[in-house]
Amino acid sequence: MSKVYNKNPKAVDGLSPEQYHVTQRNGTERPFTGEYWDNHEPGIYVDVVSGEPLFASVDKFDSGTGWPSFTRPIETANVREKRDFSHLMIRTEVRSAHGDSHLGHLFTDGPRADGGLRYCINSAALRFVHLDELSEQGYEQYRGLFTDTDNSTADEEQA
Repeated sequence: MSKVYNKNPKAVDGLSPEQYHVTQRNGTERPFTGEYWDNHEPGIYVDVVSGEPLFASVDKFDSGTGWPSFTRPIETANVREKRDFSHLMIRTEVRSAHGDSHLGHLFTDGPRADGGLRYCINSAALRFVHLDELSEQGYEQYRGLFTDTDNSTADEEQA
């Protein structure tokens, strides 16, 4: 049974001023200041407003930009792309599909071996769920993303 994700008014009310500015007002945090730009822990990133799963650490890479960057979303149905004409340029905005949170932007300068895309995402739009907490927080179905890259996970399940 699939979980239903929606914009949670209580979550919106509980956002920090920066989280609100980014997710609800289409803002951008300053580079190299967000909580997750340099996070290397295994896990997934979910929308801070709806909880919908967005990105996995296995698809995260260091773009040198100061924002968390990913080559692809976990579930394409949870990420919407929208043309953005702000700042006198044409860009592709990335939003969560169910929470309608502004996440960041999509660029075509990502690693070519992984498709060439770079989802440049604001930390303020995300909540990180560590691999060890996936089950208790209701994201068990994403544990399989880590079995090929984390031998200890496969070893623990066999023990």
